[in-house]
Amino acid sequence: MTGPCAATTPALAFWPMAVGPADNRADPPSHPTTRSTPTVPGAQTFRPGRGSVTDRAQGAAVSHEDDPEIAEDVIAGREPGTAVLRGQGRAVAVVAAGGALGALARWGIGLAWPAPHGSFPTATLLINVVGCLLMGVLVVHVAEVREAHPLVRPFLGVGVLGGFTTFSTFAVDTQQLLVGGHLGVALGYLAATVLGSVGAAALGLTLARTTARGGRR
Repeated sequence: MTGPCAATTPALAFWPMAVGPADNRADPPSHPTTRSTPTVPGAQTFRPGRGSVTDRAQGAAVSHEDDPEIAEDVIAGREPGTAVLRGQGRAVAVVAAGGALGALARWGIGLAWPAPHGSFPTATLLINVVGCLLMGVLVVHVAEVREAHPLVRPFLGVGVLGGFTTFSTFAVDTQQLLVGGHLGVALGYLAATVLGSVGAAALGLTLARTTARGGRR
């Protein structure tokens, strides 16, 4: 969520030797060839969890055309060339723990407010809308307002809110309503979920930025 992303390393020069007398052999080049890796602005000070999402994405975009792998590493917060799962043990643990908490919360809400067959799935709609609202607030606070601990985003964003919100249940609910002949309910649920979730995420971003600016005064 890395260190320097640019380096200039001398390449190994393999100079073929001609077959024949020694005086016919080709001389090796006096200067070894070099391969320059594109420099990503701000990469020298980048560490997991530092810098805004926009800054990292813009820096990665600069190098994407020349070296897509470096761009992907920068966005993911890895040292260029590092294996994807190397050193990710703590992140995997917090994502698993957060996912369990979020899924349990969603399960509890579903038990408390079950939706009868053919009715409007109010509980799932509220889960997704509230989850998107909280995601908007979280993004501002961990990526724009302050330098959060690198495990905060995977725990809360990927884990808790990822386990809490559910696109799969939304899709199945809509399909079941359509199959059951409840066209109006299905279309209303579809529109309410998409518009409500997007609107809630935008509202969360706006509220978080507004309160953050007020706190700095």
